[in-house]
Amino acid sequence: MDHTITLRRARLSDLAGVDRLLQRSYPRLLKADYPPSTLVLCLPIIARAKPDLLQSGRYFVAEDEAGHLIGAGGWSGARPQGEASAGEGAVDAPGAEIGHVRHVAVDPDRLRAGIGRAVMGEVFVDALRHGIRWLDCLSTRTAVPFYQSLGFRVLHEVEIGLAPGIVFPAVRVMRQIAP
Repeated sequence: MDHTITLRRARLSDLAGVDRLLQRSYPRLLKADYPPSTLVLCLPIIARAKPDLLQSGRYFVAEDEAGHLIGAGGWSGARPQGEASAGEGAVDAPGAEIGHVRHVAVDPDRLRAGIGRAVMGEVFVDALRHGIRWLDCLSTRTAVPFYQSLGFRVLHEVEIGLAPGIVFPAVRVMRQIAP
């Protein structure tokens, strides 16, 4: 059986496919690390594709041999909206050369097949091409081991404000990608 993965830059026309991927992935994968009360409030917000990311040229999708979206992720120069505070190790001063990993997901039926690693490989190459030296990431609790396997270092827990009265617990991780 062929397991070819094709990586490409996302387009706005990928919006529905990325939505489906996030809506398949996040509920199944996050339930082990978050209480139902958090997921019922947060999933409708976080499991939605971000049009600005899809159009940024810095967001990538992975497709299988049949053209189905099986992974996605990217980076931006701007911090994700809703972050409560910069926190330790995340100073975004002009010239800081820090990029932010954004909205990474893999089809839950295709975990541990190298898809997330391939997407992040594209993120590393593209960020380096844009002069980024450090990648900051607000990881789900679930994804911390994945990011650690890629060389990210855990800094501290954070709360992301998604809407008034709705916060999502996350973990800040960071990795240097260039000296």
